Amino acid sequence: MMTTELTPGAVESCDGTRIGYWKTGRGPAVVLVHGSMESSRSHTLLAQALADDFTVYLPDRRGRGLSGPHRPDHSVRTEVEDLSAVLADADASMAFGVSAGGAVVMEAARALPALGKVAVYEPALVADGVAHRAWLARFDDEIARGNIPAAMVTSMFGLQLAPAFLKVFPRRILVRMTEKMLLKEERGAEADTVTMRKLAPTIHQEGVIIAELAGSFGKMRAVGAEVLLMGGSKGLPILKPGRDALEKALPHCRRVEFEGLDHGSSSDPGGTNPRGSAQAVARVAAEIKAFFKQS
Repeated sequence: MMTTELTPGAVESCDGTRIGYWKTGRGPAVVLVHGSMESSRSHTLLAQALADDFTVYLPDRRGRGLSGPHRPDHSVRTEVEDLSAVLADADASMAFGVSAGGAVVMEAARALPALGKVAVYEPALVADGVAHRAWLARFDDEIARGNIPAAMVTSMFGLQLAPAFLKVFPRRILVRMTEKMLLKEERGAEADTVTMRKLAPTIHQEGVIIAELAGSFGKMRAVGAEVLLMGGSKGLPILKPGRDALEKALPHCRRVEFEGLDHGSSSDPGGTNPRGSAQAVARVAAEIKAFFKQS
């Protein structure tokens, strides 16, 4: 639990959608952008680690927690507009993002001159966007039928997140295992907890923005901000080539690869991040803090 108080707030994005956030700490403002199957509360440990030196804003991306719903035309531009509204409200020039949220932060750094420093952990930037759209029709059908576990299995393979050992399991068993995981989380969850079942429909928009930003490495040469580019030796193999390409493209980039850390190491343990730990978050937080404190 956090030792500093979390205060709720909200701002309107340019299309009128409410973007809610939690706020804590003191000092210059930093906005933390969560990834897929996460919400604003997924980085409470990271916020706590930064709160002595920074005022930390934890926004909910659309479709989650304190924020309004997705619209049919949701795109990367929408995500950047939402982040821009929070940055303006916070008077912030620094942001952190992970996974799909990291991809949004990188696009925001390209589009928004107000961002002077950004840190990203395993940003979901890939070369091929076609593969990341191919599964969406099946996913949408399963969501529409209320079959959340099946949709989650579809997205896991569609986004190439599945560990190699799971590929030998029959799909029906994976669906059954996923349902048990969802029920286990829900049994211990409070009424207002943003559970995996609640988050599952948002995966559609994650697939859309990952596909939209695929192959955009060359455009990142226009990023004027200083960038801290992070990943883990046990992270998602599909994302490491993207970090290599980003490092070559970015004019002002510092690269850090953490030995032994995985894709979820910047996030709180629990939910889709059962192997997370406070120690892993502390390692990532130390790099972020040092980077943002540099003049």
